Amino acid sequence: MVTRLLLLLCCVQLGFSQSQDSTLVEKKEVKETKVDTLIDDKSTIVQTLKAASDTIPKKLEDLKFASDLDEKWLSELYSSSLYDTIYKSVSELKYEEVYYPELPTDTLKKRLAELDAKTPFNIEYNPSLESVIKGYLKNRRKSFEKLMALSEYYFPMFERELDNHNIPLEIKYLAIVESALKPRAKSRVGATGLWQFMFATGKQFGLDVSSYVDERSDPIMSTEAASKYLASLYKIFGDWDLALAAYNSGPGNVTKAIRRSGGYQNYWNIRPNLPRETAGYLPAFLATMYIFEYAEEHGFQPQKAQVRYIETDTVRVKHMITLDQVSEVTGVNMEELQFLNPSYKLDIIPFIKDENYTLRLPREYIGTFVTHEDSIYAYAKREFEKREKPLPQFFENDTKIRYRVRSGDYLGKIARKYGVRVSQIKRWNGLRSNNLRIGQRLTIYPRKPATQPSNSNTEKPKTVKNSKGKQIYKVKSGDSLWSISQKFPGVSVQNLKDWNDISGTKLKPGMTLIVSK
Repeated sequence: MVTRLLLLLCCVQLGFSQSQDSTLVEKKEVKETKVDTLIDDKSTIVQTLKAASDTIPKKLEDLKFASDLDEKWLSELYSSSLYDTIYKSVSELKYEEVYYPELPTDTLKKRLAELDAKTPFNIEYNPSLESVIKGYLKNRRKSFEKLMALSEYYFPMFERELDNHNIPLEIKYLAIVESALKPRAKSRVGATGLWQFMFATGKQFGLDVSSYVDERSDPIMSTEAASKYLASLYKIFGDWDLALAAYNSGPGNVTKAIRRSGGYQNYWNIRPNLPRETAGYLPAFLATMYIFEYAEEHGFQPQKAQVRYIETDTVRVKHMITLDQVSEVTGVNMEELQFLNPSYKLDIIPFIKDENYTLRLPREYIGTFVTHEDSIYAYAKREFEKREKPLPQFFENDTKIRYRVRSGDYLGKIARKYGVRVSQIKRWNGLRSNNLRIGQRLTIYPRKPATQPSNSNTEKPKTVKNSKGKQIYKVKSGDSLWSISQKFPGVSVQNLKDWNDISGTKLKPGMTLIVSK
């Protein structure tokens, strides 16, 4: 009896295995057919991207709490509050004695001597520098921990460019003083980018600015330009301290300070005759260098970097494409694309003959993009054709709305909802920090497609209201989340996903979507 049961189980198992093998073969054949037969429509692109499982891992459902934290972190990358704080601390630097017993003066003197021995800068102890260092350690610990996390992405590219131009690698800390590692940081006088180039100086060192692109915000190109500029200043002054002072305020102000001091050529001797911001510039730079070099000794616990430079790569763009479209077909978070591609002012990557505009992506998405780029560009072309030309800007003056802050809102969330940037919301409302209060009113110019001409045959999208009073849209053949979001002003792809509990991008004709909050 037992033998018969075992025999029966073996037969059943054998049949199941054969059936499973047959199913796997069929699935493989279907998968190969999908990859071989690319049709120029959105649904096929998404299917083939998902089918290429050997290139990009299957998208799994993320943990919502962790995902929310990532969104806040990405929003912080574009927040200008840290930049404002650093700018203010340099321009309004005070040199009063700071009580910080954790760092005895003798210990500081010893460490500064160690730094002086291994760097080309004149790092000498003085009470003013001690005051700045202790003030930073006491009052700006959290800010420096955020900067240390960001530095894991930026410093490797800085070091490569600085080394190529024979510039001291410690100059990488200058970008923290200049911009708090914000690639789109803009000063009150118009200096822009990680290295804070003015328009004319940027042009002088090969950084172009157009309606679409500001190369002062490109991390690699701006670092190369800064290296060339600093090398030329060092050639003039023969001293890295004076070269840094000239980088901040211009060579003319440094030579004036030398004259007014009676001919001194040491930064600390001419400092009283420098502009106020430049007088605090080198102390801020040296204090930043000290804190980064001795972070472990002071118990800093930097946040974990979410993006590393080595984990990204670029692909040269062959046709005009928007970051929205890239996000739609690859699934890469829009904020992450903006962080990786900060030089594109309108989130549009143009294609211009003899210009090498590139798209930076996480490495795991590069292969998929290149494999299917013909279909992706065809999709982008069709999306552009649906718009009125010229391409729409971020906002028009007559599209202003007033938004009331609700519980759970933060600037990054509101910015994504209306397709604008945190920095824009802050500028429109005169905000100096990211803090919001419930009930606060914000002026917003939502991003939206330009309206169709009056003689256009294009009809307004048809919607109905459900029992809860929300607008419902019926998906048509050829629709995508991105194209639907363009039909409704102020509605983003993320809005559609959130309102309809959608995790992917695949839509089926006939399904209904909520298109209003």
